[in-house]
Amino acid sequence: MSEARKILVTSALPYANGSIHLGHMLEYIQTDMWVRFQKLRGNQCIYVCADDAHGSAIMLRAEKEGISAEQLIANVQAEHTADFADFGVNFDNYHSTHSDENRELSAAIYLKLRDAGHIATRSVTQYYDPEKGMFLADRFIKGTCPKCASEDQYGDNCEKCGATYEPTELKNPRSAISGAVPELRDSKHFFFKLPDFEAMLKSWTRGGALQDAVANKIAEWLDSGLQEWDISRDAPYFGFEIPDEPGKYFYVWLDAPIGYMASFKNLCGKRPELDFDAFWGKDSTAELYHFIGKDIVNFHALFWPAMLEGAGLRKPTAVAVHGYLTVNGQKMSKSRGTFIKARTYLDHLNPEYLRYYYAAKLGRGVDDLDLNLEDFVQKVNSDLVGKVVNIASRCAGFIHKGNAGVLVAENAAPELTDAFIGAAPSIAEAYEARDFARAMREIMGLADRANAWIADKAPWSLNKQDGKQDEVQAICALGINLFRQLVIFLKPVLPKLAADAEAFLNVAPLTWNDHQHLLANHQLKPFSALLSRIEPVKIDAMIEASKEDLAASEAGPTPLESAPRGNGELSKEPLAAEINFDTFAAVDLRIALIEKAEFVEGADKLLRLTLDIGDAKRNVFSGIKSAYPDPSQLEGRLTLYVANLAARKMKFGVSEGMVLAAGPGGDEIYLLSPDSGAKPGQRVK
Repeated sequence: MSEARKILVTSALPYANGSIHLGHMLEYIQTDMWVRFQKLRGNQCIYVCADDAHGSAIMLRAEKEGISAEQLIANVQAEHTADFADFGVNFDNYHSTHSDENRELSAAIYLKLRDAGHIATRSVTQYYDPEKGMFLADRFIKGTCPKCASEDQYGDNCEKCGATYEPTELKNPRSAISGAVPELRDSKHFFFKLPDFEAMLKSWTRGGALQDAVANKIAEWLDSGLQEWDISRDAPYFGFEIPDEPGKYFYVWLDAPIGYMASFKNLCGKRPELDFDAFWGKDSTAELYHFIGKDIVNFHALFWPAMLEGAGLRKPTAVAVHGYLTVNGQKMSKSRGTFIKARTYLDHLNPEYLRYYYAAKLGRGVDDLDLNLEDFVQKVNSDLVGKVVNIASRCAGFIHKGNAGVLVAENAAPELTDAFIGAAPSIAEAYEARDFARAMREIMGLADRANAWIADKAPWSLNKQDGKQDEVQAICALGINLFRQLVIFLKPVLPKLAADAEAFLNVAPLTWNDHQHLLANHQLKPFSALLSRIEPVKIDAMIEASKEDLAASEAGPTPLESAPRGNGELSKEPLAAEINFDTFAAVDLRIALIEKAEFVEGADKLLRLTLDIGDAKRNVFSGIKSAYPDPSQLEGRLTLYVANLAARKMKFGVSEGMVLAAGPGGDEIYLLSPDSGAKPGQRVK
């Protein structure tokens, strides 16, 4: 038998400024399933996480609620941990980035980087709120759009006309926090010299630590040239003060990934057998895996490994990146009731249903996962209730009535048990590769074979015939054993079902290797229903409850909240002033093919689009990033393009025209597309 592996696993840290929703749960369930599989195999696998507890948003929300930031993050952490526990996510340690361990580690890593020459300083000009006494991020500045004169727009993007601009270009700017007129002030900022690590990153990102699609995206950033990363913020700020720099604080993304280390260090204090350096030291032979969403790839595949390298620490074995969650084929929507909080789901449905559905849809790539609620009901009812649990419910009664609940030793179908045992390596390989969908397909294929065999043998018919009772017992004993095999294979996904099945089977907690033998002459406990079918009325109730959550949360939205600003409702604003036909005819509206769509480094809302308009190529910056978190999904799509709009110089480059989008703004603004048959360069008439 091979030696047990030493594995440390993390999920991205949830921000301590809001509730967990089903999009978040995709990541934690995925990670938990992989960790449970490793533990089931006998490996030492440790799963740590923490609340991401720093930043201006938390400081301002706490002030608004009239409590300390420490009290706010404690309240949110209690909510988060309850949600995770009820979804069966089993952390070995769940901590907070606002901890002594994280303060000490952040300072130590920064000082190593500083002393090695990897920290630079320079002056930065920003808007400053004289009443609040703080520098303002773009989202905390509002004013009149310099392009269309719409009022109440944010500091970098107009949600009415789509224009992007510098905060200093806003007309009549004001602080969204206090309402004061902001002033431009200079301040010294600290920068991590990421370009120092370009050669290492080019090697590491192509060394097997990343999925191919992720490595290709990182290569684009590397090829375009790395920039120094601003790691400081000015007081007042809720976070850790930079050593030897009073009034200067670490930007939240500096200490957040160090929170992985801090949570593990905290666990080492509780479990003396764990050695911190054995997992994080430069010469560590342990495995280290980060599970994250694709929106934070740059932090985990560029900044984080560079920081670790510069501080003399080990780098991750792999970063496992997943896509986003959609519901019914669309972005989660508060107005449609598909922006579902974890607790709202738990109030209506069994968490194991969602764990299984996610597993059945999760491959090892970075594709988005769609929670189609109709398919969700059908798949859970068909697979879990109709296939897996059905085997036990079909067979248990005959064993209890005919043989006092004792499984006979006879194997009624050796070829079938051999097939189940022989499938284990392939299922294990799929789990190891994080290809949960493949594992579920193979497991359900076995369930289909077991059900077909039992249906063919029809013990319910044989039991009515004289002299057939021994055959019935042999059939049903094997049925229970096949059910037990399926439970072992499904245990990483369905821990509660597995625990209930273990109680019925009257066995100790099952391990992976238990699939290699059958129960014989074994006493079962009484059988009771292990899972019930999902009733569609419960889905409807969950959707309605989510709409009610929206009504409560929108009682008084402010720019201090982390939720997206758009709510999916149609605009109720009055129509703009009339224009004559000649004015409209002057707009040269063309069909454009999106050849390339990519993030713009340093921009919160922008995507860079490379357009083919038939006889020319155009570069356009569009403020639609929040609607398309995976910009590659736009590539190859046709859209509408204003070709004769004057080019506009921006800090990121020149925007040559504008693409057309519709929606209420915020996180719900979408590109318009022509019907099929349109060609790039055609004029819209």
